[in-house]
Amino acid sequence: MLLLDVATTSLDVGATPSRLGKVAHIAALLGRAAADPDGVAIVVSWLSGELRQRQIGVGWASLRSRPPPASRPTLTVAGVDARFSAIGAVSGKGSQARRAELVAGLFAAATEPEQTFLLRLLGGELRQGALAGIMADAVARAADIPVASVQRAAMLGGDL
Repeated sequence: MLLLDVATTSLDVGATPSRLGKVAHIAALLGRAAADPDGVAIVVSWLSGELRQRQIGVGWASLRSRPPPASRPTLTVAGVDARFSAIGAVSGKGSQARRAELVAGLFAAATEPEQTFLLRLLGGELRQGALAGIMADAVARAADIPVASVQRAAMLGGDL
């Protein structure tokens, strides 16, 4: 699945005032991502405003200057998640410069909507109105299971 699909859905969710509309947008995306269970987990995490890696050492200061956006979408959800892991694994002498280089490379490969999504995700400013309740409803709809089952699994597992 392309990152552009997630970025576009995030914009749609943010522009949709109704809870049911938000659930429908997210469930449709999750349905398209269903072929890859890891991809679903990544998308749910990102649309909840979190990285699976939690902290990767990237703050607002390192996001201030970005390269021009790419002209066509090539980034995949799995590929971006792997890049987040690589960025988070950087440590030691010169790690700040190396991390900045990896972030710049990621943003250079991203289209304008993807850059906006990544900026908001990494900056902790996703703010699209899709909190845990909406996400649980969307997961349940996409998987065609009762919401109570998703909520119970999230409670026992500690994560959607």
